[in-house]
Amino acid sequence: MIKKENVFEIGHLIKPHGIKGELTFSFTTDVFDEKDCPFLILELEGILVPFFIENYRLKNNNTGLIKFENIDSEKQAQELSNAPIYLPNEYYQEEEQETSIHFFIGFDIIDHSSGNLVGKITDVDDSTVNTLFIVNHNEQELLIPAVEEFIYSIDEKKRLIYMNLPLGLIDMTLAEDE
Repeated sequence: MIKKENVFEIGHLIKPHGIKGELTFSFTTDVFDEKDCPFLILELEGILVPFFIENYRLKNNNTGLIKFENIDSEKQAQELSNAPIYLPNEYYQEEEQETSIHFFIGFDIIDHSSGNLVGKITDVDDSTVNTLFIVNHNEQELLIPAVEEFIYSIDEKKRLIYMNLPLGLIDMTLAEDE
């Protein structure tokens, strides 16, 4: 069984393209294009399932078309629509240079000074110059700046980010939501 802590999200399937099982997909990293990866992992009804790639082609910097083995009809492709796409962590670890900030989705943030759990990163907002971790904190959404100055250490195996957060940042962010 594939576990969520052993994979990282690279995008998601969007919808069928044509009638022969091809799908449109979006991606946040092109590591699968840079590495020799014969399969992608899809999340279907909460279960991670590998699908072998028959072929794919990129349309632009963040979308493409993909055809999986044994998915040969529009109906089969429709069943995969909107599924998140993952790769095993070893493909990330082989990736050189810069880490995609989206790799950290699913990591827990721990306040380094208190040792308290702040919450789980559910998404990343990188639509502006100031990249933010979107964190689930007691069923509320927190926006925490994803800046090196706040990051004390990262434990990739345990999927933890230890941060030195400015005093009052969490309270101020929660107050903005009210």
